[in-house]
Formats: sequence, structure tokens, C-alpha cells
Amino acid sequence: MAGDTLQVDLVVDFVCPWCWLGHRNWQKAREMMPEVATETIFRPHELDPSIPPQGLPYKAYMEAKFSGTNRERWQQMREHLETAAPAAGIEFRFSEIEHRPSTVNAHRLMRWARGQDNDAAETIADKLFSAHFKELKDIGDPEVLIGIGVEAGLDRAILTDLFSTDRDAAAVRDEAMFFARLGVNGVPTYIFNGKFAVPGAVAPETLVEAAQEALADGD
Repeated sequence: MAGDTLQVDLVVDFVCPWCWLGHRNWQKAREMMPEVATETIFRPHELDPSIPPQGLPYKAYMEAKFSGTNRERWQQMREHLETAAPAAGIEFRFSEIEHRPSTVNAHRLMRWARGQDNDAAETIADKLFSAHFKELKDIGDPEVLIGIGVEAGLDRAILTDLFSTDRDAAAVRDEAMFFARLGVNGVPTYIFNGKFAVPGAVAPETLVEAAQEALADGD
């Protein structure tokens, strides 16, 4: 496999806890195959496109979304995520989250980072997850996002100017719809070399197997 570059489109939403876990699993998978050059491209997905730009109160939103029999399902998922988090080096503070943001602005920031520097995009992705789930910040707020971008090496003045407009908001939603039409209806989803997809926050070993299969298929 040496010498090949593996492109992985990683479709995520930054308020999706499985996506943070999935991102960390992909990081571990890459560490397990150091001989493989990889390019990770973060692609947008909105778990709920109906969220208004200013966001909604988190607890009321989640109670409405997971009411009745769904409440037990969410509790089970939450317990699983909180159990898996330490091994992945992450932390979920579900009970303390107060705001459910729209993620369009977060995806806009990722889109701009993608065009600048892949390392910056990788850093920003992790910072976005951490900001929402661990630091309890509003990742729909341009000021929060500008701060994240600057920490990753992006230019504050450029980001301030970009966020003063709605630039690329439509492009983000068009891109999300493109992947939805390809059949991506849940996140995270990993698309290897544009050929086949692996859905869900699967184990790093499973991702290594998928990567090897994708590279072998290209020979």
C-alpha cells in the first residue's frame, strides 16, 4: 500500500456525538497504518436543517425529539457514548449543554478551512466537537467560530469579513444535499476513494480493513 494516497470523505455534523467518536476512531485507524498517506475531507451534514439560525434551548429540544419510547433509546445511546468516550480521549457533558445550535456556520468555517490547509481543517473539526460537547460553547455563534478558526491558524480579519455575510451558506446546504442524494442518511459516514461508504462510528480496526480494501480496489 506504500505510495498510495487514500482519500476519505468524512460526512459529519458537529452536534452529533457519534461523529466525534467516529472522528477519533478514524484518527486511531490512521495511526495503525502509518505506511498509508491519507487525505481526510470533512463534508457537511445537518441532523436537523429546521433549527433556526439562532438555535434552540437544548433541553427542551431534546425532550421533544426523544419523547415517549424514544426517551429510553436516547438514554441507552447516551450511556454508551459516555462509556466509550474516555478510551477515545473525549468528554461528553450532555446534562450541562444549554444550547442546540444550527450548524450551518460551523460547516461554513470548515469549508473555508478546507480551502486553506488540511491540517487546519483537522484541528478545527476536533475543536468544534470539543467546543460543543465539552466546553459548552455555542458553535452557531460567529464569534465562537472565529476564535476557533484563529486558534487553528486562520486569519481573524478574513473570518470576520466572511461571517459578516451569508457567503457559502447555500453552498454548504447544497453539498449536504449532494451527499444525501448519494445515500448518506446518517453520520458519521466514511467514503473511501469515492467508491464505497462505511456508516457509523465503527471501530478503528474496521476502518483499517475498509482502507485496505479501497486501496486494493484501486490497483
